Amino acid sequence: MSARDAKVSKGTVLLLVGIGLVIIDQVIKILVKTNMSIGENFNVIGQWFKIYFIENEGMAFGMKFGGSVGKFILSLFRIVLFGALVYWIRALLKKPGTPSGVTVGLTLIAAGALGNIIDCLFYGILFSESTYSTVAEFLPAGGGYAPFFFGKVVDMFYFPIIDTTFPEWLPLIGGNPFRFFAPVFNFADSCVTCGALYLIFFQWKFFAKEEKQENKG
Repeated sequence: MSARDAKVSKGTVLLLVGIGLVIIDQVIKILVKTNMSIGENFNVIGQWFKIYFIENEGMAFGMKFGGSVGKFILSLFRIVLFGALVYWIRALLKKPGTPSGVTVGLTLIAAGALGNIIDCLFYGILFSESTYSTVAEFLPAGGGYAPFFFGKVVDMFYFPIIDTTFPEWLPLIGGNPFRFFAPVFNFADSCVTCGALYLIFFQWKFFAKEEKQENKG
């Protein structure tokens, strides 16, 4: 196999992996959105792993950012980030000696970003609004709940591994509830987090080497 064939093969595998991750993310989200109302939940493994349906304006782990303007900026940033990641991955595939783990990690991040971009761009026009009492409908007769670019991101994974109360004798926080892990997130968020952590802990030497070469240049 020639070097060119190897690059094409590696790129194809990464593309298929990325597409597969996005499909998994979207299937989970659509199943949740079309079968559950906001706040509805059920246990998967005891009390510490639940499917808990919420929606957010676009930030990871259920966080919000700056209303409609902030959401537009965040969605636009995600699109730019996704484009930059795709460009970077393609450049690395052409560069001899790039570890496979680097491109895999970046592919995870890109797939996660794309998964949430789809929610922001299309869910508002494809679904009716999810409420605490009604389940969303796909392609509703009256149209979607928001214009293009202003859909909400579907979150569902909830891990309240520790759900307790701080002892009364602790200053300032005594008697207050404590829950770990409180944020609700989705499969796309997991892809971004896993990809980033993998690159930080296992591929840092590559990026350190790249930075060193740039400084020399």
